[in-house]
Amino acid sequence: MIGKDILKTIITDNQQRVIPEVWERTLKIPSDSGKIITLAGVRRSGKTYQLFNLINQLKAQGVSIEKILYINFEDERLQLSSEELDLILQAYRELYPQLDLATCHFFFDEIQEVEGWEKFIARIYSSISQHIFITGSNAKLLSKEIATALRGRTITFEIYPLSFAEFVNIISSNLNPYSSADKATLVNLFVRFMHQGGFPELVKQADELKDKILQEYFNVMVLRDLIERYQISQATTLKYFCKRIIGASAGEFSVNKIYNELKSQGYQISKDTLYAYQGFVEAIYLNRFISKYSHSVIKTESSQKKTYVIDQGLGAALDYKFSQDNGRLLETTVALELLKQDKQIAYQQNGGECDFVVIEKGKVVDAIQATYDFSDTPTKEREIKGLVSACQKFGLNKGIILSLDHDEEFEVDGIQVSIIPVWRYFFNKDR
Repeated sequence: MIGKDILKTIITDNQQRVIPEVWERTLKIPSDSGKIITLAGVRRSGKTYQLFNLINQLKAQGVSIEKILYINFEDERLQLSSEELDLILQAYRELYPQLDLATCHFFFDEIQEVEGWEKFIARIYSSISQHIFITGSNAKLLSKEIATALRGRTITFEIYPLSFAEFVNIISSNLNPYSSADKATLVNLFVRFMHQGGFPELVKQADELKDKILQEYFNVMVLRDLIERYQISQATTLKYFCKRIIGASAGEFSVNKIYNELKSQGYQISKDTLYAYQGFVEAIYLNRFISKYSHSVIKTESSQKKTYVIDQGLGAALDYKFSQDNGRLLETTVALELLKQDKQIAYQQNGGECDFVVIEKGKVVDAIQATYDFSDTPTKEREIKGLVSACQKFGLNKGIILSLDHDEEFEVDGIQVSIIPVWRYFFNKDR
């Protein structure tokens, strides 16, 4: 059992620590909603820094540091069982017996490390304080379980690695997309972003270290979030599966294909196990899957899924072929940028493929293609055909093709086609 003295040290050290530089993110997290604020997302995407930003906001509003309790459950000194979680409150009360805990703010980072944490949070919320902020790196843990244990008392925000606009603003905050000089800079920054991704730690890191850092992210995710959490014994097979699913980014993903590959190499594993792996991979935010669009929910759920690695830089660091494929890198980047904007997206096949349809309130409102090089005539014709077909199917009068740096408008079969530089589409704050 952990001693309360250690907990008091951890609490005090966290209150006295100097909070590192916090970059402003587009997503705004409320500091006084009266709800449990849950931040969910892949490891190293910036969830902890969002908590630090909230702490800075509270301090700026005059909240004393004694009224802010921050615990990171990945601290190796914290080997707590669910029965021991109350020791945190006991230690906090003993440190500050004069405080009214109802006015205090509780920040619990990576709380999924402790089994049974939901009841602890529910008790704090119902009987101690409604100023609670939690983070975790597992989507299922922070959706299904919260929905049942906390019964609508939480608001969940998904935290992704940096968007392109956030990435640019960190590097240079005064670029003008209509300036010729700045345009060249923005194109170069997008190419860099497309290959290196948006994990915050990497923005100002030396180039020669970036791949190694991303590979270490992957190893930690596989070990801690998959093997340890789900008690997976076939570690080699799991790692192979994860790398295959990452390497398939911007393409259709087939468990059956991987099953046959493993079987041909002498691995003994069932399809059911591989389907379970697919669920685990999505739960820890290693990949996102999008479905083929259909008005039928059953058809949508049973459709062949397309997969996108959670960060294009992570995918490039782990799969050489993907790192050399600008077309798939661009499509993955576009998918992630749309998801970071909280868009509901699917793909469409209707006499040709449309990479993305954007859905609002059950209705398709946008059709978007992603094409790196628009100079190749067969590619141009294919992309236009798929886009126009999707627009006609969903009653849209215009569609968008995002390319690296092509800018053009024309009409095909009554559909207005706008080819827009992808860097401008996602950088322009007025959109």
